[in-house]
Amino acid sequence: MKNVLRYTLISLFAIFLFSCGNADDDVNFDLNQRELGQGKDPDDCLGFEDNELLLSIQDQFTTLPGKVSILFKVSDLLGNPISGLVANQFTIYEQGRNDDCFNTISASESQARISPNSQVFNNNALLVLDLSNSVLQSSLEELKTASTSFINNVIPSPETDSFKMAIYWFDGEDELHLLNELTSSAAELTAAVEGITPDISSDPSTDLYGAVIKSTNIAEGLINANNNASIIGAASIVLFTDGTDQASRFTEDAALRAVNEADRNISFFTIGLGAEIDTEVLTDIGKTASVFAGNKEELEATFTQISQRVSEQANSFYLFEYCTPKRDGSGDNNLVIQLTNGNLQGAVQTKFSANGFTGGCE
Repeated sequence: MKNVLRYTLISLFAIFLFSCGNADDDVNFDLNQRELGQGKDPDDCLGFEDNELLLSIQDQFTTLPGKVSILFKVSDLLGNPISGLVANQFTIYEQGRNDDCFNTISASESQARISPNSQVFNNNALLVLDLSNSVLQSSLEELKTASTSFINNVIPSPETDSFKMAIYWFDGEDELHLLNELTSSAAELTAAVEGITPDISSDPSTDLYGAVIKSTNIAEGLINANNNASIIGAASIVLFTDGTDQASRFTEDAALRAVNEADRNISFFTIGLGAEIDTEVLTDIGKTASVFAGNKEELEATFTQISQRVSEQANSFYLFEYCTPKRDGSGDNNLVIQLTNGNLQGAVQTKFSANGFTGGCE
């Protein structure tokens, strides 16, 4: 009965959001398609209340002489990502084989910290721009300004290899054109945007559904490549258009199927401009979030809204590290990490082996 109320609330909120046509699909954003990833609810002996924040463990490992590292994503019960957390908001509890319950481990004495996660986690963003004739002839300069603002808002400063962005564009051709390959350089990306000219396209039609399918395939490939390199990967697709699919090369069902069957670590965002867009279709494609600009003067503001969501998503992953007092011979030990953020709390339990652990910690 412990989690019945929580799951009921989540279900009710999910129904409400879906009825509004813009549901956030990130409640289950974890590699194992389970709420807490590799973790589980804390032992009852701790007396914690039900989680109001979800810590979904993505990966964990130990490093001699005695460091424990946990990579997890933090979200609220609606799946909204939580960014900007610091180490002193976390409390560490350990339970060894001689402990009836858990003991608090001093965060300061254990040198607890949030560390850069580029070696174990990569987040990639794909900015996909509609450069069909209507955009090139009527709103290209506004799109350049909005895209530049988006890039500067999303690319971390200082730059890091753990977050990269690529830019693609589409028109009526059966091709998703590469404008700039994956990079962590905001300067390189903005230069590519500034280089867009009104004659870049030779096909005035709009292959919107093809762009959705192709960008999803690219994102899937990036995540698979990361997995093959033993790196956890996530991706965001941000698609802009000012119209509907005109090429009719692919069906709406095929595009939506690609979105809905995509890896759970892919987030989908859409930005629509003008009166000719199909807001219902774009909301379905942008299942994480979608925004619409009534005119080109509103375009930069809508790109900024989405940039905030993309940044929050990327920055909601944390590599939490601390030096454990457990030593070689203690075997497997239970570990609970509790987060307090304002009036909200959440906790997750896992375990680690202290085999080979000695004094000291890097």
